[in-house]
Amino acid sequence: MPMTPDPERGVELLWRQEEREPRRGLTLDRIVRAAIELADAEGLEGLSMRKVADRLGFTTMSLYRHVPGRDQLVELMLDEVAGEALPPGTPPAEEAPRPPQGWRAALEAVARQAWEQRKRHPWVAEVRGTRHVPGPNAVASYDSLLATLTGTALRPSEVIAAVGLLGRFIDAEALLLVETRREERRSGVSEEEWWGARDSLYAHLDRYPTITRLWESGGWDHPVDSFEFGLRRLLDGIETLIREREENRDETCQECGTPLETASSGRPRVYCSRACQQRAYRRRRRA
Repeated sequence: MPMTPDPERGVELLWRQEEREPRRGLTLDRIVRAAIELADAEGLEGLSMRKVADRLGFTTMSLYRHVPGRDQLVELMLDEVAGEALPPGTPPAEEAPRPPQGWRAALEAVARQAWEQRKRHPWVAEVRGTRHVPGPNAVASYDSLLATLTGTALRPSEVIAAVGLLGRFIDAEALLLVETRREERRSGVSEEEWWGARDSLYAHLDRYPTITRLWESGGWDHPVDSFEFGLRRLLDGIETLIREREENRDETCQECGTPLETASSGRPRVYCSRACQQRAYRRRRRA
């Protein structure tokens, strides 16, 4: 019988803290790869322990010896996919170096890589919720992503927020792609064909002046690529914030970004507190 999902058990599986003996050729890695192939073909809604077992030629119960349930299996699948973008043998780093090509080029490259990954594995965008335990590949990818903005004028909390915003944007675009493909498979009609047949709807739209003006000016004739448009605008926003922070760098704590008060001695201050000064010192030592 399937076990109740246990976050700690998920950590053990993802980080391989618990080694398991293969049973007649059935291994955790084989299960994960078969599950990814199944999800690539049928989407996350088509993923089940029974279907994975059938694909491998084993009973469903034999899978539960390796994976407690579907939730843990999905987490393993996510980490396996995250590893596709990492160079073989990527070691964990205490302090990832800042990309030599500049933060914007590095962040854009990572975003495009993630977009291509989601086109290969559309189901990744279908994984919802905020309590999915990350594995080593996912953490390494996240660490690398944070490194692209570490060292800029952004505050530490803003680095984390910017990376999170980028990830949510990519997932939102990928989810739209998933939903479009699902509807096309279900109906056998392409998105363009379906909307092109909505003449009865369009007959009502000429009463709306802004829609009419944009329609007559060709606004819908050649739509922009939503991913490209959104990515560039998002990067523009981060760049604007970095410039603002650089202009005000002398007026804020160089570690946490808190506005600085003038010291009683009149000397310029660099950090808002002793704690921030010590954190900056430790970070320089690690680098």
